[in-house]
Amino acid sequence: MASTAHPPVTTEIVRARRELAPGPYDAFRQFSKAVFADGALDERTKQLIAVAVAHVTQCPYCIEGHTKAARRTGAGEQEVMEAIWVAAEMRAGGAYAHSALAIATMHELDGHPA
Repeated sequence: MASTAHPPVTTEIVRARRELAPGPYDAFRQFSKAVFADGALDERTKQLIAVAVAHVTQCPYCIEGHTKAARRTGAGEQEVMEAIWVAAEMRAGGAYAHSALAIATMHELDGHPA
């Protein structure tokens, strides 16, 4: 998917990441492999979680990469979309839950008991 807002990740960019900070680059690659390896959760499930999280963090590179990885591991289009809806609900739910802070603040300003 081409984007005008975000440059594509080219081999030149990947090489620069590795050359500019080889230790952290290698450590991150190993960490990522370990995280997505089959364990209590299989890789497919982990990639669906990553798709959902990528939508909450709004990282276009992560959305594209983890959607591709989820599909490669056998996730269907409906599963990917359901994961995205879970992310949307959680994001909206967080806003709703945190409304307690605004209400408590307004009550405090207005002299209402908590």
